[in-house]
Amino acid sequence: MPIESALLARSDSQCELCGSREALEVYAVPPDGAGDVDKSAMLCAVCREQLDDPEKVQLNHWRCLNDSMWSQVPAVQVLAWRMLTRLRGEGWPQELLDMLYLDEATLAWAQATGEGASADDGGVRHLDSNGAVLEAGDTVVLIKDLDVKGANFTAKRGTAVRKISLVPDNPEQIEGRVNGQQIVILTKFVKKS
Repeated sequence: MPIESALLARSDSQCELCGSREALEVYAVPPDGAGDVDKSAMLCAVCREQLDDPEKVQLNHWRCLNDSMWSQVPAVQVLAWRMLTRLRGEGWPQELLDMLYLDEATLAWAQATGEGASADDGGVRHLDSNGAVLEAGDTVVLIKDLDVKGANFTAKRGTAVRKISLVPDNPEQIEGRVNGQQIVILTKFVKKS
């Protein structure tokens, strides 16, 4: 396996994002990294899983990008840019993203999967109480008790609202299901989880 050998040598047998030495595998960086050492990275199982499944992202795991974003390897730079872009609503990732420089070709590769396009397309942006960008399908938590008009119940603070949908023409409103009832919620009363 020449690709795996080359990546193990390049990475010193550790994950090129977080430095873990456990469960390493070749990760072909989309859209067309398969079979190319320069378009692949050596990643651990934790990084691979969280890159491929946004539902499983653990924010603190990605603090490793503070170091790995400075890699000279374009494939690693692309992965760092994509994760920082995905997490930028949390505050610290945006600060790192502001420092990260990618040449034109590497930036075009990083943007090729559409990562970050929804927040930069000039459309309506839904922001939670902390300024994090909300997207359809996100899970949010209520930060105060809300009286639900017409449904005769109070949505309690701390209630998780899963798989929200965005109100397309109003950036201050989202929709979600609480106590089996579909309701409209003001974004200033939720935080992204």
